[in-house]
Amino acid sequence: MGLNFKLTKKNLMTAALGLSLITGGTYAYFSDSFATENTFAAGTLDLAVNPDFVVNIDNIKPGDEIYREFTLENNGTLDIHKVLLQTDYTVVDANGDNVEDFADHIKVTIMYNTSSATVPVVETTLAELSNTEPDLTAIDTFVGGGQIPDGILAGEKEKMFVLFEFVDNGQDQNQFQGDQLRVNWTFNAEQTAGEYYDEQ
Repeated sequence: MGLNFKLTKKNLMTAALGLSLITGGTYAYFSDSFATENTFAAGTLDLAVNPDFVVNIDNIKPGDEIYREFTLENNGTLDIHKVLLQTDYTVVDANGDNVEDFADHIKVTIMYNTSSATVPVVETTLAELSNTEPDLTAIDTFVGGGQIPDGILAGEKEKMFVLFEFVDNGQDQNQFQGDQLRVNWTFNAEQTAGEYYDEQ
């Protein structure tokens, strides 16, 4: 007995649709795109010290005091959170007779100037200062009340004062006659903490 196929218009359309699905037919669709340009620009941390040397003096003797001023300048675009002072020194023993460290006899007082007071930030011997790295901008309170934030804002400057004293201890200090004390100060600026930038 033979098979009879009766093709109708509906059967032909269904067959054509099935064939197109099997062979992966293409379809038209809407599309759109938008490109954004994003920039991450790093700021600058630029600390300057004016003048570029603090003290250079000869013929000091016990009891002498040397007063100097210098300015810390933030010439960058980022706020400075700390200015750490690193101290290195060498003693040139002219007669080779030193039994003590010349730097133990030099008292250093560094003061931070405010609108109403001058506040000591550092008050120690030069020898002890070389074992620490104080933040020269770290002041919480000052005479007359109020608070001063740490650091130096971008574009701002802070005046500092330093007093060196060759301490007269009332004892024989002849071992230091003719000696030289060479001091290198390095001022290391550190940035403020990172910030979280939310959508604007």
